[in-house]
Amino acid sequence: MPKLKTKRAAAKRFTKTGTGQLKRMKAYKSHILTKKSAKRKRNLRKATITDQTNAKVMKKILPYL
Repeated sequence: MPKLKTKRAAAKRFTKTGTGQLKRMKAYKSHILTKKSAKRKRNLRKATITDQTNAKVMKKILPYL
């Protein structure tokens, strides 16, 4: 059986936690920050766990992560 290729774009955006879940950073923090409140921007800094509905697909495109 051939080796599977990892989708490099996904590999740069996701990391695996100790329990096997996928960790990601939140979106909407790159530009047009003047109209967003300080509280909203502060909460966007934190990493979060990928939703279970996407986890199956993500593990397929990240076979060795």
